[in-house]
Amino acid sequence: MADDVVFIDVVEGSKRVMNNAKLYAKLLVKFKDDPNLKDLDAAMAAGDMEKAKTAVHTIKGLSANLSLIELYKQSLELETQIKAGSVKPNQMTILKDVFSKTLTEVDKVVAQYG
Repeated sequence: MADDVVFIDVVEGSKRVMNNAKLYAKLLVKFKDDPNLKDLDAAMAAGDMEKAKTAVHTIKGLSANLSLIELYKQSLELETQIKAGSVKPNQMTILKDVFSKTLTEVDKVVAQYG
């Protein structure tokens, strides 16, 4: 990934909640507890593409709503691959890495606004 990767667009995310930074931070904290990455990982390991598709779709939606830019892009990519029936071997690894880096950025935003 390039150095110019945007994990969180705080300005856009705050706009989505009427510029209420505390509410945005609260939603980000709630996102950290979302079980869908674990569900996705388990479904992919089990070869259950229907469950995987549901979990990644949920991650995609949450990340879009919270302006988690790179996570949205990577979850969209994985969802597209699942729908096409051809998941690249490293796509789940990429998504997990982006998820982890996003959570690090979430912690920074929460510390600043929470």
